[in-house]
Amino acid sequence: MLVRPLSPPEETSLPLTFFDVFWVPAPPVQRVFFYRLAPDADTDAVLADLKDSLSHAVRAFFPLAGRLRLTPGTANRYELYYLPGDAVAFTVAEYDDDDFDSLAADEPRDVARIAPLAPPLPDGGAVLALQATLLSGGRRGLALGVTVHHAACDGAASTHFLHTWAAAACCAGAGTTTLPPPPVIDRTLVSDPRGLYDVFCPPATASSTAEDKAFVKVPDDQQQLLATFTLSKDQLQRVKDVVAAEAAVSRCSSLVAALGFVWSCYHRAKPRDGRTCLLLPVDYRSRWKPPLPDKYFGNCMGGAFAIASGSELSAAEAGAGGGLLAACAAVAAGIEEAVSGDATEAMGVLKERAMEAVAMGGMLTVAGSPRFRVYELDMGFGRPAKVDVVSVARTGAVAVAESRAGDGGIEVGVCLPPEGMDAFRKCFADVFAWLEEAQ
Repeated sequence: MLVRPLSPPEETSLPLTFFDVFWVPAPPVQRVFFYRLAPDADTDAVLADLKDSLSHAVRAFFPLAGRLRLTPGTANRYELYYLPGDAVAFTVAEYDDDDFDSLAADEPRDVARIAPLAPPLPDGGAVLALQATLLSGGRRGLALGVTVHHAACDGAASTHFLHTWAAAACCAGAGTTTLPPPPVIDRTLVSDPRGLYDVFCPPATASSTAEDKAFVKVPDDQQQLLATFTLSKDQLQRVKDVVAAEAAVSRCSSLVAALGFVWSCYHRAKPRDGRTCLLLPVDYRSRWKPPLPDKYFGNCMGGAFAIASGSELSAAEAGAGGGLLAACAAVAAGIEEAVSGDATEAMGVLKERAMEAVAMGGMLTVAGSPRFRVYELDMGFGRPAKVDVVSVARTGAVAVAESRAGDGGIEVGVCLPPEGMDAFRKCFADVFAWLEEAQ
């Protein structure tokens, strides 16, 4: 079915900025939220509330109902074009797999089981698609699949939309319509004095951006397992304590500890010689000049590049945790460089640095953020039991989120072939054992 914005706005053309156009060739971001339903839940009412509340949320984020296109008469200028009557595809489906606990587990699962729960983007330039899947007729739960084209907005903006939808859904049951602060839809706030748009999307290559090699893609025919690994607040503190005692790191935050831990394990699971890179997103809204509003709708992300050699991340002579220290030090240094330098200058070399990292042959990217609060998305029937970023199966990224336990921990979603997953799990356990011994 198609869901149109409540009280449709006028025809609008929203030009892409250089932050946005960088993501035109990227695969869409796909999340699946698993919700448990009460045994006596009225699934017809649940679906009706989701549909009705979606029209409220899409009204505030109406560009998501539009489509991505080349601006007529231009060679490389893209825009989000909304025309009254445009709508978001909202699919209702049923899935016969009745093992909710297995589908929503942390243990490795075949991506092929979960992929059908995330909808594809419709043809014609759509930038958002949604799917509500009843698991075993709704007797066990509901999976909410969300697919967003990254050129439309970044994770901060897309999860702002989801929180708005969740608030509208909860308000529907309460008979009110109080929503979070609306997005700021104004691309003129992002100036481009350096001409970065043409750097990220040269006119000669605008028609072939899908082949952009700045984005890593995993072969579609490769079997992939998706698993979630959780580092509790106490476990992260152990990492920080060891790093503070053994490595020259100015500040080891929980995010640094989690990413360093996962990066070192990932490298051991897929070892490579030479230099390797971890690329993680940095929100530039508050760092731009002048700063952008916190609720700015669009992309406003730079990148932090953590660089280390394969031998440093392996560091076999230092025991199972030797690579952990090097990884945390590199992540901390990459973040420090990204947040302390000039944001405009950093964006000016982003694509070049990303291409160099890809050429190394060992780049790992990070999707998501604990700040997105994905486990707070109550759609009127409780918070999600599990959230997966399914698109990491195509991009090879690792996904991070806050721990669903609400204890200050961090969850990391990892997608690997079976043999790589076995190696990763072993390394994960070995590093924890090393931490226990180190203390």
